[in-house]
Amino acid sequence: MIDRKPDNSRLPTLADVASRVGVSTATVSRCLNEPDRVIGATRERVMAAVRELGYSPNFGARALAARRTNTVGAVIPTMENAIFARGLQAFQEELGENGITLLVASSSYRADLEEEQIRTLAARGADGMLLIGYDRDPAIYSFLKRQGIPVVIAWAHDPRAGVASVGFDNYRAMKALAHAVISRGHSSLGIVSARQAGNDRARERVRGIVDAAAQAGLGSDRVHIVETSYGIDEGAQAFEALMSRENRPSAVMCGNDVLAVGAIGRARELGLDVPLDVSVTGFDDMELAKLSFPPLTTIHVPHRRMGQEAARLLMSTAKTGSENSNILLETEIRLRGSLA
Repeated sequence: MIDRKPDNSRLPTLADVASRVGVSTATVSRCLNEPDRVIGATRERVMAAVRELGYSPNFGARALAARRTNTVGAVIPTMENAIFARGLQAFQEELGENGITLLVASSSYRADLEEEQIRTLAARGADGMLLIGYDRDPAIYSFLKRQGIPVVIAWAHDPRAGVASVGFDNYRAMKALAHAVISRGHSSLGIVSARQAGNDRARERVRGIVDAAAQAGLGSDRVHIVETSYGIDEGAQAFEALMSRENRPSAVMCGNDVLAVGAIGRARELGLDVPLDVSVTGFDDMELAKLSFPPLTTIHVPHRRMGQEAARLLMSTAKTGSENSNILLETEIRLRGSLA
């Protein structure tokens, strides 16, 4: 921990700025908080003095007086790949346009760490919180409600959950892709999934594939699942495990594009042609999907729109107190060269 000990005797105050310019402290305060209410020439003189003196407002005092910090917390499962980056960037941009600062934490897919981070962000005065998916101890939702901290769930959609959300139907999206795969004559499917425990997104995607296979008359012996961590190397290892089976699948459906790119790379190392020997699909439509060889068939998720809408909904929820607003975003199948 950094032990920061400022020399308080040398810190300039609001009164120092006012004295330097020859205006009241109220005028300086308005320049900092409501600049449009101050005549341009005066505002410029005040801000010049602020810069010259190195004055910085006392954030803690301002937050205490306003009973809000203008910060929002977000806890995401991982920062190790770009799955959440695009949506989170749009989320931050939308908040920033409204003068709100984003604080981000990563839980590494650990429920205990996520709870600790949520409580820490709440203790630091977060005015709202973005969480990924619904799977967590109900006590956490109760805690946030008692604290008066509005929550928006992203990357998932369940209007029955009683929590505001902006997301998509993971089950329906993956089921549609599975039907597209099966319609091309694939009767043996492999699934490379994130660990399903505590991950409703992964669980719903797997369920979509399994249900599509059952509806097509494929028995459970025609669908094989390998669970792994998210990563290119992990996707490669899981793919090899599936292809080592006696009855290896003709199509491998991956829970996201990162796993799928790993699978395609390992197929090449094993001397398998994608898609002639085996087809591979992903989920998310990251930039990586277009750059892989062959280009990856996947599910397009509107990440930027999800981030923007999540920010708007969180700000609206904070004002209205409504917890039941749910925005369903549509996904699309992007057919590319990895599926035959």
